[in-house]
Amino acid sequence: MPDASSGPGGRGWLLRLVIAFGFAQGAVSMARPAVSYRALSLGADERAIGVIAGVYALLPLFAAVPLGRRTDHGRCAPLLPLGVVLILGGCALSGTAGGLGALAAWSGLMGLGHLCFVIGAQSIVARQSAPAEQDRNFGHFTIGASLGQLIGPIAAGALIGADTGRTSALALLVSAAVAAVSLASLWRIEHRRPTAAPRRAERVPVLGILRTRGVPAGIFISLAVLSATDILTAYLPVVGEHRGIAPATVGLLLSLRAAATIACRLVMTPMIRLLGRAALLAATCLLGGLLCAGLALPVPVWGLALMLGALGFCLGVGQPLSMTTVVRAAPDGARSTALALRLTGNRLGQVAAPASAGLVAGAAGVAAPFVMLGGLLLVAAALGVRGGTREVPGGAGGLRGPAHGSGRRTDRQPRGVTGRS
Repeated sequence: MPDASSGPGGRGWLLRLVIAFGFAQGAVSMARPAVSYRALSLGADERAIGVIAGVYALLPLFAAVPLGRRTDHGRCAPLLPLGVVLILGGCALSGTAGGLGALAAWSGLMGLGHLCFVIGAQSIVARQSAPAEQDRNFGHFTIGASLGQLIGPIAAGALIGADTGRTSALALLVSAAVAAVSLASLWRIEHRRPTAAPRRAERVPVLGILRTRGVPAGIFISLAVLSATDILTAYLPVVGEHRGIAPATVGLLLSLRAAATIACRLVMTPMIRLLGRAALLAATCLLGGLLCAGLALPVPVWGLALMLGALGFCLGVGQPLSMTTVVRAAPDGARSTALALRLTGNRLGQVAAPASAGLVAGAAGVAAPFVMLGGLLLVAAALGVRGGTREVPGGAGGLRGPAHGSGRRTDRQPRGVTGRS
């Protein structure tokens, strides 16, 4: 878990951020399968489930870059409580929705809240972590997400019973209460910059950020990994319905995947030192793609459990390392915007992947989307080999600048960071 001494100007900010993220992500992870079950109770088919899952990402798709620009030139912390309030509202209103259109709209509100929280939180980690701490701190930060993904589906499965219409509504209302708990940890998270030397960052064009070596690869890898996680969350309940697997068992399977992801992130730094960043990314995406495609096979529940555990371990690498890759590759004064572009790629995947999954499921069966995701992860594996940045010899903590280009150093202390190693 996070070292309470990490970061500037105080102790425990990273631990409190992990706790807050755990509750916020737990609410979302509880709500997402509950939304699928509620949609099924309202008469949705596989295509409608895909559309509703895609709407979750639609508003964030357009809001990410403006929020990143704002965060590059201001404080990050105000986005955190705003995100929690939007998540809370989206969960509660989804629980009272009486039609598929309203359910989709409130799911989109929930997605916007999640985006606000994540942009603010990732920017705080990037700003308050010394270069040698970034792999570790981003890894610990994403443990909060994995904890939420571990507990949320179990809670949803425990609450959702045979009467899915009534019990899914209850699960959504409970998820709103879970989101509210995260507000208790959002105190003194961000450390103010010294007022004597305000930073005026030059506005870097979006295309300039996207042309920076390492940024496109980091964005696509993150997109592929998150799409796999998202489709698993949205479509495993549908697969369970078709194969006669109880909602409680589906919740345990999803939580097993999240537990394996936590285990991966706890040992990620030694794995980077052993294999190197590029090899670790490529190997886990390759194996994850094969496992994801294997979920389409009619295996028994114990086989699904083994495959989801291994898949969760593989998927645990992509998110934190893609954050570090994007932060280190991005130009000065545009790190929050680069992280927002990464999240835009994530949300683009969350719009396109569920919609595509719905079409594939409608045409080829409910397990077919997992084959599609397997192909996406195989492409990510190739980019993990070709598109990264060079590592600093002797440790996993730093990166040098792009392998080709201007020679600009990216392993220096980020501007505005006053943290201790």
